[in-house]
Amino acid sequence: QVQLVESGGGLVQPGGSLRLSCAASGSAFRLFRMAWYRQAPGKQRELVAVISNEGSTNYADSVKGRFTISRDNAKNTAYLQMNSLKPEDTAVYYCNAAYGAGYWGQGTQVTVSS
Repeated sequence: QVQLVESGGGLVQPGGSLRLSCAASGSAFRLFRMAWYRQAPGKQRELVAVISNEGSTNYADSVKGRFTISRDNAKNTAYLQMNSLKPEDTAVYYCNAAYGAGYWGQGTQVTVSS
């Protein structure tokens, strides 16, 4: 069983930045594909960014050029650097780890508002 703990969410003004972290338990983190999803009120959960176990990345069109996903295998942690935040980025952000089975964190709230 893998446990994921997200942190770093909060309230930020439009144009601001936040960095989300996702700490994973266990010793197999380097094998996981890691991803960030988000779910806004009344909307379906959507994929934001993904990083393979080898470090290749992909992004939703809505966040390309603004968000960066990364990972530190030595720290068992994945990150999502979010810059130039917009009100439409407001959502609960979830970390996902996949290697065979999939695992979810509890989510962290990101609110972009003036």
